[in-house]
Amino acid sequence: MGKSKASIGLKEAISIGIGGMVGGGIFAVLGLAVSLAKGGTPVAFLLAGLLALITSYSYVNLSKSYPDRGGTVKFINQGFGKSVFSGAINNLLWVSYIIMLSLYASAFGSYAPNLIVLTGNKTIDFHIYASAIIVIATAINYYSITIVGKIESYAVIIKLIILLSFIGIGAYGLFGNPNMEQLAINEWETPVKLFAGGMVIFVAYEGFELIANAAPDIVNPIKNIPKAYYYSVVFVIILYIIIAFVTVGSLPFKQIADAQDYALAEAAKPMLGKLGFSIITVAALISTFSAINASLYGGSRVNYEIAEDDELPHHFLSKFWNQPIGLLITSISTLVLVNLLKLESISTAGSVGFLLIFGVVNFVGYKLSKDINGNKVIPYAGFILCLIALFILISQQYQSNLAGVVIAIGIIIMCFIMEYIYKKTERAQIDG
Repeated sequence: MGKSKASIGLKEAISIGIGGMVGGGIFAVLGLAVSLAKGGTPVAFLLAGLLALITSYSYVNLSKSYPDRGGTVKFINQGFGKSVFSGAINNLLWVSYIIMLSLYASAFGSYAPNLIVLTGNKTIDFHIYASAIIVIATAINYYSITIVGKIESYAVIIKLIILLSFIGIGAYGLFGNPNMEQLAINEWETPVKLFAGGMVIFVAYEGFELIANAAPDIVNPIKNIPKAYYYSVVFVIILYIIIAFVTVGSLPFKQIADAQDYALAEAAKPMLGKLGFSIITVAALISTFSAINASLYGGSRVNYEIAEDDELPHHFLSKFWNQPIGLLITSISTLVLVNLLKLESISTAGSVGFLLIFGVVNFVGYKLSKDINGNKVIPYAGFILCLIALFILISQQYQSNLAGVVIAIGIIIMCFIMEYIYKKTERAQIDG
């Protein structure tokens, strides 16, 4: 990894991590988090963030030892070889990208009708907006990858300025606000529900893994890779906790529940009225649009890497309009998902997918600890915590959101069956 090739400085690497996390996630899942954790929402975000921080330790050591644009895909293959298991988990990563895209498009579809009404029917408007933004982002990805990068870099700055302004003004508005009582411990859900709430919204943190894909291009990697991961994750944990604190302290629970899909915009109303609502809505649209743009590109790259590693048929290496065919497949799959599933089901399926993937990456960090000069205890703790989180999330959602659990488990099983069939037919062709 020669220095001449390295082109990403520390600031850019941190912004990749922050941009990946503060994409559409916080705008999409904030209302959902409050409905699950009530007054303990800031704690739910803290618990999810701590798990992301522990997992980032494995990512740091693996990124330093195996810098590769394949990121997570390469780490899993490094730990398990090119087996049915690694292939299935890597395919799950691709599907999880599609689920994240659906989440972002769902957020866009929920916020946009508050700004411009199209038909007068919110459900129809939701489907029009959510579908249109995927089509537009796909067109941009086909037109120019450079534009995708430019949109992302500007969007990170715009959304952070708006979110930090929301925090500043919102925090000022908390003085004397009767809703502050909602943050009292007696308004928190039970510890298990708090933890489950944190895990349902875990998708709001998954974006830090995008730093792994940029690792080969990071300047002074030994020093800057750890800083990029830790600074971005810690910054986002603090950001989310304060946003949750301001939201719960600003509005009654019922009002947050009524505006669940656009809770952040609603939380800006007490201090800034309709103008604040509109500004946050615009921030949500910019954020979700930039997240869809970047995730479409990332999803198609993951799909290409998996096919390159013989874990998907080589048809996926073919190009359509000078881009990997995976871009079109990712886009069409997202369109189907966002128009079929409810927000909570999408969020649950995404969190289950990423908790399992991060659990596996933590296990790789533990397994290869000698090779990567890492501590054994932290990755092992991360692995166990991911498994516990998965169990609690699935059992809690089983009672309240059975569809989401069935979809999540169905996706995992499908990834394993498809990989098994592919590997079997590939072997038969070689033997034949």
